[in-house]
Amino acid sequence: MSKPTDNPADAFKKALGEATKVMANDPDLNVSYSADPSGLSGDAMRLPQVTRRMTRQEVLLARGTADALALHRRYHNGQTHSKYLPSGEVARELYEAMETARCEAMGARDMPGTAGNIDAKIANEAARKGYDQVKQASDVPLATAAGYLIRHLATGRELPPGAKNAMEMWRGFIEEQAGVTLDNLDKTLSSQADFARFSRQIIKDLGYGDQIGDDPDQVDEDQEDQAEEGAEEEQDPDSTGNDDDDGEEAEGSPEQSQEEQQDASQAQVSMDEMADQEMGEEAEMPDGEAPLEPPAPQPYSDADPDYKVYLATHDEEISADELAEPVELERLRAYLDQQLEPLKGAVSRLANKLQRRLQAQQNRSWEFDLEEGTLDAGRLARIVANPTTPLSFKVEKDTEFRDTCVTLLLDNSGSMRGRPISIAAICADVLARTLERCNVKVEILGFTTRAWKGGQAREAWLNDGRPQTPGRLNDLRHIIYKSADAPWRRARPNLGLMMKEGLLKENIDGEALEWAHRRMVNRSEARKILMVISDGAPVDDSTLSVNPANYLEKHLRDVIAMIEKRRAVELLAIGIGHDVTRYYDRAVTITDVDQLAGAMTEQLAALFDSDPRARARVMGMRNVR
Repeated sequence: MSKPTDNPADAFKKALGEATKVMANDPDLNVSYSADPSGLSGDAMRLPQVTRRMTRQEVLLARGTADALALHRRYHNGQTHSKYLPSGEVARELYEAMETARCEAMGARDMPGTAGNIDAKIANEAARKGYDQVKQASDVPLATAAGYLIRHLATGRELPPGAKNAMEMWRGFIEEQAGVTLDNLDKTLSSQADFARFSRQIIKDLGYGDQIGDDPDQVDEDQEDQAEEGAEEEQDPDSTGNDDDDGEEAEGSPEQSQEEQQDASQAQVSMDEMADQEMGEEAEMPDGEAPLEPPAPQPYSDADPDYKVYLATHDEEISADELAEPVELERLRAYLDQQLEPLKGAVSRLANKLQRRLQAQQNRSWEFDLEEGTLDAGRLARIVANPTTPLSFKVEKDTEFRDTCVTLLLDNSGSMRGRPISIAAICADVLARTLERCNVKVEILGFTTRAWKGGQAREAWLNDGRPQTPGRLNDLRHIIYKSADAPWRRARPNLGLMMKEGLLKENIDGEALEWAHRRMVNRSEARKILMVISDGAPVDDSTLSVNPANYLEKHLRDVIAMIEKRRAVELLAIGIGHDVTRYYDRAVTITDVDQLAGAMTEQLAALFDSDPRARARVMGMRNVR
């Protein structure tokens, strides 16, 4: 008898890996299983971990994820995708979601067995995000619903209940705005380029046309027109003899030359079809008109137009519950609670102090001697004494801090590992609970990178021949531990993620701060407070090794200056063992992480203090020893 393997799941993993390579049509694909989020990176594919127990849910999720990623590898072309990729954030999310749905739908047509597997994956994701419980469209991202709808219409399959509920939240709106365009879905599905144009039209129909950027096809046509105008008049317009001239005149356009290298025949057909249609327009063009230049790309940063990012495709804005399974989050949260136990007394006292100071301002206060409002009975005696005295009214004052949102932006870099990150997580926990009890909205965010010393952006830079001053060369990971509108009870386990081994990497503070600020300015609260907790200057080895030494630090200063100039958000910072006062005007530096809770509490209490002198005393305090 053959000896059984130590892990009964090994045979399943091996078989699934081989089947995935065949489905992806990529024998060099490296398939691995990890607790980290699933995805494709170069020739490496990460699938969900399958334990020794091999539960039905684990097996279905692994098969569904493997099929989805393999189909994306098989039917997706990165260059075509990048050519039509919109510039705006919402438009980009819609574009990505619809392209994913297209790949899965193509797989369902060519390999029907994949459809059921992917259904299991979608069901798992929808359940994890609570889509089966949502009651309003605002609880579901529009991009997610659009992706579900495209898959449903393309395959004719019913979605799992949770995903179907999410889709129905937005379906009426999408079909009302883009119904005519959706009728062309079947005609475009098999061609990625046609589907990309279809997706851009959908995005435009949904009201995000300002985010799609310039039409790449129109740019190509304009360049072709320039080349044809410079050709000799006797030349047959249907001839391909002007290809060389075309390439020379469009030499400054990498987009054009890249497209021709990818598919010369397709480019030629496109030019032949458009030649006759555009002849009238060509005749009207001035003889001496210079070739049209593609528009300059929009600056990546609002604070510094010169700040560059080599490749942002792999940047990640992700909810904490997507980076770990619920069971793991609960385990990490339990570990964090153990860390909290010795500090419970001191931290609770500080929290109670903050709550008392906030609630003291909740006592009713009034404005008196007004011409309208509630009759002031306490002043009726004046009318008895002097009948000519007019009636006096009063109005209750609004409590200022009630209409407030506080964002805690936590540095999740490797240097925070150990006690600093534990204390930061504990303080975020306590402050979130305290402020929520006082009806103050709280958002908790974290920032790090997806890799050490450069991710896929650096790989792309190396493959492109290492151009000079490429800008940021790592892939960002911005984590949402708790959104402002999420109740604390749901977000509580998410803070345990900070204890996860391998999460903390490098820190690019400027972009993280700009991201948090962007989230805040879109909120409706009258007052917005952003607190940054960090233990050092921005550091990313891959970026700093090929750019000026102060590249990231300069961007951080520029972002801070922009925020303080606009004054829409009150910005303050706490440095752990690092002097952040050289960056932030309102800052405190602590030398011991145990002082963090007190510093955070005092800073926030000062902001809510009605006594301006008390506020000045605390905000003027620069160091805590």
